[in-house]
Amino acid sequence: MSSSFSVTLPTLVRRDRASFAAKLLAPPIALIVTIALNLSLYIAMGRDPVAVIYAMLIEPFFSWASFSEVLLKTGPLLLIAQGLAIGFRAKVFNIGAEGQFVLGAIFASAIPIWMPQATGQWIWPAMLLLGIIGGALWASLTAFWRVRLNANEILVSLMLSFVAAQLLNYLLLGPWKDPNGYNFPQSVMFQYDAMVPILFEGTRVNISLLLAVGLSIAAWIFMQRSFIGYKLQVGGLAPRAASYAGFKESWAIWLSLIIGGAAAGLAGAAEVAGPLGQLQRSISTGYGYSAIIVAYLGGLNPIGIVVSSIVMAALYIGGDNAMVSANLPIAAVRVFQGSLLLVYLIAVAFVRYRIVWRPISARSAL
Repeated sequence: MSSSFSVTLPTLVRRDRASFAAKLLAPPIALIVTIALNLSLYIAMGRDPVAVIYAMLIEPFFSWASFSEVLLKTGPLLLIAQGLAIGFRAKVFNIGAEGQFVLGAIFASAIPIWMPQATGQWIWPAMLLLGIIGGALWASLTAFWRVRLNANEILVSLMLSFVAAQLLNYLLLGPWKDPNGYNFPQSVMFQYDAMVPILFEGTRVNISLLLAVGLSIAAWIFMQRSFIGYKLQVGGLAPRAASYAGFKESWAIWLSLIIGGAAAGLAGAAEVAGPLGQLQRSISTGYGYSAIIVAYLGGLNPIGIVVSSIVMAALYIGGDNAMVSANLPIAAVRVFQGSLLLVYLIAVAFVRYRIVWRPISARSAL
């Protein structure tokens, strides 16, 4: 004997049109919810939540010295995120910006390491150019395997980041190791002409910030006003329609990955020619991974990414402050960053979809 009954279950249904106001409010709401969630975590850890939030979110903007460090961190995050966002909008997911950042730093460091006595204002621009080439070449490896063998670009680009880290270790423990560096894995200090110009006297903020702003403007023009950018977006939104119109997927993959790699390589070059002044193992600080959060938190929009990069840079500086003043472990800072992305993606899901309760019929045997 059997009987039928119905169960009402929630179903996500895509909205006909997402509200612009909802899109605009999703990032700040995600930040507020993330703060609330992490406050409960800090309380459970026995930390003073007020002291932690003050150190992480308020103190970085409290003085010019602190805010200048925020601007310093904003430069590489903004550069990498703008490059990645172009590929993400084309549904080409470059997760290996960290490795491309490292290769850019390695390529740029070749000039001052091989020519330590060289002088002239040509050195730092040449280093930045080499950094762009290095990052683009490393990203082209992912593009090659994706196009020729249909290898997943997420896995390939991510694995290449670990290869880049080992290449950096080999150079700093071998041929590029400073003989007078007390056995530390680092290169020689770069000469004065190999350092990028400082923007604000008395700070470490350098020209890479202007390059990042310039790239943001170029990214907006490219995606919103150019036919090539339009083709990339169409390929990401409707790949079948793009293929029918003659847009080649392989072309979009190559272009997206090379743009992302070049931007990450430029950021790596600016890092060694800026605040570090030499090639170090600590060059790999997670900028490439944090930039993914920055890109999505900014809604993959060049203007939104500018704002989200400042927020993420403040979390970098604020996290360091919280570790000192509030005795917060580094893991808790990373949890804050990761949960921010998770909450934002949930918020975006509700912007694009709505919940509909639908009855589902079922039968049971008695």
